[in-house]
Amino acid sequence: MKVAVLGSGGREHALVWKLSQSPRIKDLFCVPGNPGIAQLAKCVPLSLDDHQSLILWAKKEEISLTVVGPEDPLSNGIVDSFQAAGLKIYGPNQKAAQLESSKTFAKQIMQLHGVPTAKSASFTELGSALRYVEENGAPIVIKADGLAAGKGVTVASSIREAEVALRASLEKNRFGEAGSTVLIEEFLDGEEMTLLSFVSGPDYLTMVPSQDHKPVFDGDLGPNTGGMGAYSPVPHLEKWLPEIEETIIDPMVKGLQQEGIDFQGILYTGLMITKDGPKVVEFNVRFGDPEAQVILPRLQNDLLEILEASTAGGLSSIKLTWKQEACVCVIAASGGYPGEYKTGFPISGLKSGANDMVFHAGTKIVGTNLVTNGGRVLNVSSLGESLTQARTRAYERLQNIHFEKMHYRTDIASKAI
Repeated sequence: MKVAVLGSGGREHALVWKLSQSPRIKDLFCVPGNPGIAQLAKCVPLSLDDHQSLILWAKKEEISLTVVGPEDPLSNGIVDSFQAAGLKIYGPNQKAAQLESSKTFAKQIMQLHGVPTAKSASFTELGSALRYVEENGAPIVIKADGLAAGKGVTVASSIREAEVALRASLEKNRFGEAGSTVLIEEFLDGEEMTLLSFVSGPDYLTMVPSQDHKPVFDGDLGPNTGGMGAYSPVPHLEKWLPEIEETIIDPMVKGLQQEGIDFQGILYTGLMITKDGPKVVEFNVRFGDPEAQVILPRLQNDLLEILEASTAGGLSSIKLTWKQEACVCVIAASGGYPGEYKTGFPISGLKSGANDMVFHAGTKIVGTNLVTNGGRVLNVSSLGESLTQARTRAYERLQNIHFEKMHYRTDIASKAI
């Protein structure tokens, strides 16, 4: 088979790495890819916004299956375009992708089907949003309604901080169209966990859980990022898994069917384990980044077989199997991220070890040099017999990697350890 992955980040490198292990793939492509991915797949320099060019290329190359990595193409209807052209593609259609592209839409589905989540209200006008914050007090959460690359969420510890976030979104247009509507949510106190599921219509398979680390600095301090690291398993929270499946995943999958939304792809459930039990923080419609970088190394199945079964409606015939080993991923980021940062710094020390994978997230080749080309530059994922061993290996690996102003959190997985 010929298989193509769409995207250019660490998640896509992890997907390509996992798919490259399938004996049934003859040619593996990535559009547009990155220098790390180029070691495993043929990279094709096409824009993910240009559906017509992608379709023409996929037909010319006789691609058997296209796998969508990031959220933007999904929300822009890439799946609908490919299916209309008679091409097989893995991921939810545009209607289903609204679960991620509109937080208000996701809330409406949750409320309709009794899925536990934070109390919330949506606003497009600054005055009424400010009044709502005054009435409800802080801490309170301000979210851009649309896609903001993981940076559209502010956990405001004061009314003043909430006002700054609201003005940035509704007055200063910081997130563009994505922030023209804001969702204001009650603050959920607890610990976060992510549960990903392969979903195909009424059928679903939940994966092993993971925990992401969104704030940029140790101790969960500083602004939110796209994710600074993750780990799996999450032993201290796994007693909640049966309740999560019963009260959240199952009603959500059934609810989507009842709403006439045929979901085929990855359902990402971002959870807060509160004193009242698990509640949904957000739904996404693709592999998490960096959650994919700790889940895919633990997956024993051939990923291609799962994706094929999903697109053909045979997901219920698959049984997922997992390595007992733990996996820890630490993100090496550019100095200044998630704010302003400079790129173009040479990267050294990338030779891989036996127990770790270095996934490229923001890199490019200039001349003969590998240089930084993004906020999140590299993802170091290490396996170990325990979380402690996996974590030690990841941080030892990072000691050998260098680029100017590189920074990373030093406390990934410490909540579990």
